[in-house]
Amino acid sequence: MIEILTPAELARARKSGQFVGRVLKTLQGRVRVGTNLLEINDWAAAMIAEAGATSCYLDYAPAFGRGPFGHVICTSVNDAVLHGLPHDYALRDGDLLTLDFAVSLGGLVADAAVSFIVGTPRGPEDQRLIDTTRAALAAGIGAARPGARIGDISHAIGTVLSAAGYTINTEFGGHGVGSTMHQDPHISNNGRPGRGYVLQPGLLLAIEPWVMADTASLVMDHDGWTLRSATGARTAHTEHTVAITVNGAEILTDCPG
Repeated sequence: MIEILTPAELARARKSGQFVGRVLKTLQGRVRVGTNLLEINDWAAAMIAEAGATSCYLDYAPAFGRGPFGHVICTSVNDAVLHGLPHDYALRDGDLLTLDFAVSLGGLVADAAVSFIVGTPRGPEDQRLIDTTRAALAAGIGAARPGARIGDISHAIGTVLSAAGYTINTEFGGHGVGSTMHQDPHISNNGRPGRGYVLQPGLLLAIEPWVMADTASLVMDHDGWTLRSATGARTAHTEHTVAITVNGAEILTDCPG
């Protein structure tokens, strides 16, 4: 399913995006060495309840996971890159943490992710991973404009990731959003330009580059949800929800300041 939003729906989607961006910024500001992943989940759940929003993850039970997910945020640490299931783990100095958060507010979904280092950086490679996903996301967003195609976004992302020397996994990527979290079109993190669905105003897309330091292979954790790098290498993941408008892509989940 691909939904094209009306101007009134887009206005509601902006509020959802602002909320998601604000929550991620707040959580990043609270996290310290010693913070438990379950605390982060509880903080996010409290903010969801206060806003009258609905978690997209709590009852999420896709075929690839051992559902339902049962938590409101994904917390992926170090070699975990996607769908990190919150559990009883106190963050350590130098951990690389990704928070991935999606809610529905006013009937429309926004989805975003941020990676950051907790405490003292272990070395320059972690920040390089994070910076590369951010640069790839910026390139993908820059390619997202009316009349362009999904392949243009994928190609822009893949060009940045490949130039940085990373191999690219295409099993999981970005996606359409709207009244539900995962919709068509799928947005691979690598692809050929000029291919795929033609972008048009009113389309919402969650664009999400992610990389693993020395591999493109994933393994499933014993929890049935968390996806880790097959080599134990560190990872990073950055995501924004954007709206296609007549002027290009509008980032909905950014939180300035």
